[in-house]
Amino acid sequence: MKYIIKGLILIGLLMQANFLVADIFRSQDDSGNVSFSDIQSKNSTVVPPAVGSYRYKHAVAKVYDGDTIVLKNGERVRLLGINTPEIESRHRQGEAGGQLAKKWLQDKLQQGQVFLEYDQQQRDKYQRLLAHLFLPSGEHLNESIIHSGLATLTIIPPNLRYSDELTKAEIDAQYDGRGIWSMTEYQPLSITSLSKEKGSSGWQRFLATPIEIKYSRKYVRLILNKNVDIRIPKDNLDLFPELTEYLGRSLEIRGWASRTKSHFSILVRHPSAIILL
Repeated sequence: MKYIIKGLILIGLLMQANFLVADIFRSQDDSGNVSFSDIQSKNSTVVPPAVGSYRYKHAVAKVYDGDTIVLKNGERVRLLGINTPEIESRHRQGEAGGQLAKKWLQDKLQQGQVFLEYDQQQRDKYQRLLAHLFLPSGEHLNESIIHSGLATLTIIPPNLRYSDELTKAEIDAQYDGRGIWSMTEYQPLSITSLSKEKGSSGWQRFLATPIEIKYSRKYVRLILNKNVDIRIPKDNLDLFPELTEYLGRSLEIRGWASRTKSHFSILVRHPSAIILL
């Protein structure tokens, strides 16, 4: 018993000191003595972390749209790792699925309580809080809304927490054709649809085959044709495979195409936005 008590004390200290980055391992010797450490040893097992010890409870004032809420303290919170279609406002045109995503999140948060979990960056350039949202039941809303097919994966480094879980949720939603994955507006487009006369607004799926790699001061570009490229920030390159692996391969690129005169560029910060076909 004394070993278990000591172990529990050690767990508490380790969680206070380095909970977000360190695993805690449990070991038991041949005599039945139990010990805990943040260093893995042979036959040790990971101790599940205490749920909620790094999540912060807040009251919800309203749901702005499918990926943004407003807290009662006035803070606006943007859900990490996801993007939902825009809702119509005086500033922008509505997109297919936007109202469905907003209604989904409103239904989930009707009790008015939510727990926020932060990643590496706590705020974006608009000074919104960036967080993973959890219900008191433990349900991870960022993952759930992707799994419902009403949000798409949008991972922006250095915020990589739960990226594997979010990626799996999107694969499941797409495979089952849920939500936007069955909507006409979000079916893959050829990059030939990006022309001087007609562009593409909002999040889209583009089909293309890279033909060349070019380098600039801040980006590495996969050239799709003379008018369209994928630009990858050099700071994020270590997350990607060798870019030569993309050359000559059929790809689906997910994101937004920005336009400068007759040239279009799709910014990709994480390899989850490039799908090998």
